[in-house]
Amino acid sequence: MARNSQAPGIAKSRIAKSRAGIRPRSGGRIRSENGNTHSDLMNGEIGLDALAGHAGYAVRRFQIWIFQDFIRTLGAVDIRPTQYSVMTVIGANPGLSQMAVAKRLGIERARLVHLLDSLEQRDLVSRVKSATDRRSHALHLTARGRTALAQFKRLAAEHERHVAEKIGKENREKLLQILSDFT
Repeated sequence: MARNSQAPGIAKSRIAKSRAGIRPRSGGRIRSENGNTHSDLMNGEIGLDALAGHAGYAVRRFQIWIFQDFIRTLGAVDIRPTQYSVMTVIGANPGLSQMAVAKRLGIERARLVHLLDSLEQRDLVSRVKSATDRRSHALHLTARGRTALAQFKRLAAEHERHVAEKIGKENREKLLQILSDFT
């Protein structure tokens, strides 16, 4: 049985690269199946192929940027996008049930209960037993919650200015119009 004359680490490296779809070409440069070299990949020049034409991929990437900027902008007040949404809807519709808020915002009920617990612990939201349905709770902002929401809205407006700076004011308006069917 002949032994491999290459160093064990090099052989393992080539096997791993082969399994990853990267194969050596002329001159010993490593290329992937789409022709990118290892140095291309290290420089962030990874091709997206069909993803570049997928609306879902582009929307998801923009959503990530949106959430990161929102969290950065509202970080000092320790409020997350979903918490802001819940407080905004409760503030605009005092007395809504948990079920109504969950349904309107598309949040799983169990997740909303956990979120409301955290907002209640911070004295931003209160749950009051419903006068019409003993199985349900009416949601209200506390006095502290109303004051906090006003501050959150000012910061959220700053975040929206960042969005307009990123994509342009007209494009932001067009985007809101396009997405309005989903809100």
